[in-house]
Amino acid sequence: MKSNNPVFARSDEFNGRAAQPGYTDPSSWQIGAPGDAGDGGGHSPYETAVADRMTVDSVVQKTALTIGVTAVTAALVWFYLGDVASDSAALGRAFAFATGGAIVGFVLAMVNSFKKVISPALVLAYAVVEGVFVGALSKVVASYVGDPGIVAQAVLGTVAAFAGTLFVYRFFNIKVTDKFRRGVTAALFGFMAVILLNFVLSFFGADFGIRDFSMLGLIVSCIAVVLGVLCLILDFDFVENGVRAGLPERESWRAAFGLTVTLIWLYIEILRILAILRGDN
Repeated sequence: MKSNNPVFARSDEFNGRAAQPGYTDPSSWQIGAPGDAGDGGGHSPYETAVADRMTVDSVVQKTALTIGVTAVTAALVWFYLGDVASDSAALGRAFAFATGGAIVGFVLAMVNSFKKVISPALVLAYAVVEGVFVGALSKVVASYVGDPGIVAQAVLGTVAAFAGTLFVYRFFNIKVTDKFRRGVTAALFGFMAVILLNFVLSFFGADFGIRDFSMLGLIVSCIAVVLGVLCLILDFDFVENGVRAGLPERESWRAAFGLTVTLIWLYIEILRILAILRGDN
């Protein structure tokens, strides 16, 4: 089944264009099962083939690594910037870091999305750059509301969104159809096009105001969270299909990248929602 998700669309394996030798039904896989025929190392060709496949565990491990790199980088940037509320120079650095991180992160996201052979180094580079963006933006937003605790609340909100979406996906056995996939992808591209246009116009003082800390900004961020949750469902579906198809282990990095993009986006939008609601008090 061909993927419309930009993260997975360029992958031959995720779209069924690459034949997988020795493919077997994942439900019959047995990691560490004793081999029938000796190969000098005590492992059968079957076991060796399974060990090179993408698994849920490998996706979880690599996603944890990329999110961890992002979090550590964000923390380092947070402490480096210092008190931006009373130091205009520090505030200027924070805006510069956030803007630079957003631009470089977008470029790396596009490279990773359209690269046919995933590069772990580029995925980790994306995690570092996004950490710079997240740390700087979090500092600015915390300064705006006057409460650093809002960052922890946004993190908890992101974890809750992820866990809740995963629970609903598994408990209700959600099936992602082609129509659903095309609809979410079209909405995502449309939303991103408007955000990108607004970002460009902001340099000329003619933006739409959709990223302001206002009621319009609140509505846009709520829409973004809904889209983010729908993207998580697509991510879960592609990981499940990838494991079922017996993709190479390296594709775990592609799945981890897709999940990282979605989780960072959810965090940013939840942080904005909290800041807008707090600012109205």
